[in-house]
Amino acid sequence: MIAGFLLANQSPINADLRGIVHSPFIAAAISFIVGTVFLAVIAWIQTGQLLPSWTVLAKLPWWLWLGGVLGLIYLTSNILLFSKIGAIQTVILPMLGQIVMGIFIDTFGWFNSPVLALSFWRLAGIVTLFLGVIIAVVVPNLGNRVVVLNDEAKDVKIWLWQVWAVIIGGFGAIQQAINGHLGVVLASPVQATLISFGLGSILIVILAYLVERRMVSWQELKQTRPWNWLGGFLGALFVLTAVIALPHIGAGMTIMMGLLGQITGSILVQQFGWWHSIKKRVVPAQIIGIIIMLVGVGLIKFL
Repeated sequence: MIAGFLLANQSPINADLRGIVHSPFIAAAISFIVGTVFLAVIAWIQTGQLLPSWTVLAKLPWWLWLGGVLGLIYLTSNILLFSKIGAIQTVILPMLGQIVMGIFIDTFGWFNSPVLALSFWRLAGIVTLFLGVIIAVVVPNLGNRVVVLNDEAKDVKIWLWQVWAVIIGGFGAIQQAINGHLGVVLASPVQATLISFGLGSILIVILAYLVERRMVSWQELKQTRPWNWLGGFLGALFVLTAVIALPHIGAGMTIMMGLLGQITGSILVQQFGWWHSIKKRVVPAQIIGIIIMLVGVGLIKFL
């Protein structure tokens, strides 16, 4: 939950960086590179080497390499979805996909995750938690038509973007499960996270160059503030925490506690206008939504 809270600060930090480098893709590439460097330093300090031997890597099943690819798909899709279905749907639909996929992963033990039976109380907790998400994220913005639904949403194909938003949320859950198992196989969560983040960095740099046809300039980099470089660190820390937590508490609980932390963190970021973000006061619906989410987590965890 703490890692999710910290991750909520990544979006406004990267948004400010985006304004400086004039590209969401270049900003994302910088964030990924910073995260990869941070993980490389931690891996070297902890294990004395960046990665396991080639012999170990060659024996890994092919699907354990998909974490970085799925992370890239999730990131770039969120950039595109914002302009297609609006901010609120871009937040809520991937969350729905993450929660649903987390249920399947836990129930059937996909990707070698711990099997957790779908009991009545677990299902009730999941429904309650998602209700809390709706109240905390959607209700406070019902009066803002621009945020809830933009003009492009009138397109008859908008439902395809909405379905894709749910699907990429599922990809996010799969990424966490894959990375969690990779950490167990390598007996090193930090090396597993480095592999996923490093692959994602290579792919996002290539994508950024293909889209923008340029690299970031030195003049742009000189305009950044020290905290503009924190986004990659926070993202890497979140992924690393998920890799460590998932084998112990399951995919569903890892995802749900992360979402709870992210929503709580986002509300506080808006309340105080951290990282040059627009200030937006906390409303009762957001507090009620977080309380309901906590009740849902309690039902899942303790009954």
